[in-house]
Parts: sequence; structure tokens; C-alpha cells
Amino acid sequence: MSSDLIPRRTALLGLLAATGCGFAPVHRDGGKLRGLLDFDTPETVAGFRTREQLEKRLGVAQNPRYVLRVRPSGGRRAGAIRADGDTVRFNVIGSATWSLRDLRSNKVVETGKVESFTSYSATGSTVATQTAETDANARLSVTLADMIVSRLLILSPRLAQ
Repeated sequence: MSSDLIPRRTALLGLLAATGCGFAPVHRDGGKLRGLLDFDTPETVAGFRTREQLEKRLGVAQNPRYVLRVRPSGGRRAGAIRADGDTVRFNVIGSATWSLRDLRSNKVVETGKVESFTSYSATGSTVATQTAETDANARLSVTLADMIVSRLLILSPRLAQ
């Protein structure tokens, strides 16, 4: 019983120390970048979804300091094929290249590329398969945007100066 108290006390003291030192989660409200970025995405469904997620996470800028240019791309590949040759599962594979440009100096501050995939089943009706594909593409756009935001939030202490 006394051995259980030591880890509890350690955890409680650790939490108190973290809150006392100004610790704040990096993902809270877009961090220091909230409202500082304008977004340049293509006028496609994937571009719209990516922009929507970026705006949810980082906010819409009234007076932007940076512009984030994102170019998503993707494709579809068979994920599972039955013995009779029918494809019953597809993988939607995507990537997004991005660059962050400072509007004051017009210089590119950072660039990167993120990649991910998601899947959907093709075993239902035609309408069900199309709906599943649409959903998989939407999930992929959200994932890629979140990966970009995570990388930007790591840079945020340097950028928000």
C-alpha cells in the first residue's frame, strides 16, 4: 500500500510543477499561430476540405502575417482482392506539399511534405461504395491538414516572434 503512494505523489507533484511553470498544450487553440495565417489551397474538393480543417485548427486571419500554400494530391490502390479477382477494399493514398511564406519579407520560411492513407470497403452496393470512397477522401484531407498543423505548431515559437 505504501508503494502505491510514492507513484501517486510523484504524479501529483509533477502535475503541480507543470502547471506552475506555465506549461500549456501546444495544440490548444492553434497555439501562437492562431489567426496569423492565410491559406492558399487549390479550388478542388480536396483543397476545400484541407482549407476547412486548417481554418478549424488555426483560425481565419484578419491581418495575416504568413501564407500557407498547400497542394494535396492522391490516388487509389486496391487493398484487398478476393480469389475471383474482385477488389473488396481500396486504399486512398495521399500527400500534401506545403510552404509557409512570410508576407513581410516575401521569403519562404519553411516547406514540407506529409503523406498518409486511409481505406474503404467496396463490398456494398454502388452507392454505398461511392459514399465510402467520398468519406475516405474526406478523412484523408483532414489527416493531411492535421499533420501540417502539427509541424507548424512545432515551429510556432520561432514564427510568432
